[in-house]
Amino acid sequence: MVVLLTGVCLILAVLTVTAVTTLGGHQHNKAADEVASLDGHPVTRDELLFHMRRLAPTVQNELRSRYHLQGTFSWNAKTGDRTALQQLETRALDEIWQDKTTLVLAEEQGLVDSVDYADFLAERTEENTARAQAIAAGQTVYGLSEFSPEEYYTHRLTELTTSLKDKLSAGTGAPLRVTDAEVRKAFDADRGDWSAGATTYTYSQLVVRTPDGASAHYATDLQQRVKAAGHLAAVTGVPDARLTTGTYGGSGSTGLNAHDQDLMAVLGKLSTDQVSAPVKGTDQITYYELDDKKVDEDKAFADYSQRIRQSLVEKKFTEYLQRRVDKADTHVDTGAVDAINAKDVQQ
Repeated sequence: MVVLLTGVCLILAVLTVTAVTTLGGHQHNKAADEVASLDGHPVTRDELLFHMRRLAPTVQNELRSRYHLQGTFSWNAKTGDRTALQQLETRALDEIWQDKTTLVLAEEQGLVDSVDYADFLAERTEENTARAQAIAAGQTVYGLSEFSPEEYYTHRLTELTTSLKDKLSAGTGAPLRVTDAEVRKAFDADRGDWSAGATTYTYSQLVVRTPDGASAHYATDLQQRVKAAGHLAAVTGVPDARLTTGTYGGSGSTGLNAHDQDLMAVLGKLSTDQVSAPVKGTDQITYYELDDKKVDEDKAFADYSQRIRQSLVEKKFTEYLQRRVDKADTHVDTGAVDAINAKDVQQ
């Protein structure tokens, strides 16, 4: 049977075909303000501008430095073979590919219902409304009382990334799963760094008070005498010198007071029987000698295994996400992107 289309039907058929865009096996009706897409998920003009405005200060500073731009900055300035605005557009699209892929992963894992920019704006409005109502009711609201679009975007993406790491690393066969053997291997590879918090140092300390009116050569002469003695206990004939011994059980550098941080900075670099360089104070000079160092590796591994596991999950997530980005079917409407001008970014 031959079916003849009337003129009107033919026009409608052409319009329908034109409106449907096939990207990576996904079909969707191209929105009027769509400028790009990732695996069939649209990127709108407003979405691209949102990212361009977020990145504008950072990119501007980078371009100033890289291309030695002087005076008032212009997005129309030439930076290599492209304008500054084109550099910003490319940077924004690169970020969109990363972030949109994260959102698609979150959608696949049931963490979000939509990856569209308009829905993100709606979520922010709902969140701000809920916080305002809670405050009005006298309830405790943690964090900001009201999110700007930029603040909510960062907040939302951070939460989703954390949830994705948890979901994708749990269970046998999970793409981000880290085995106990991998944790142990990472610990052994950087044993010295991870063991800092489970190391006990026994040391000698020689404190020499600098006499009033000491010559400019006093510190040099003292250094030569310490070096010649070989060990702090063998240093003799130095007035106002006090030798003591001590033991320090380090707990890493995080959270230590200033004195402990300074002590760790010196002892952590010494080998057994080695004397430190002089540590000069306001009116005294101090030398340290490492007498002994003991590491409780079982304690170190117990203390740091969870942190190591988290760092490995982080690394695997970064690699996993990049593979998804590399495989994604991306499309850019160059005409629509080129229609964006400097004034659009500055609004």
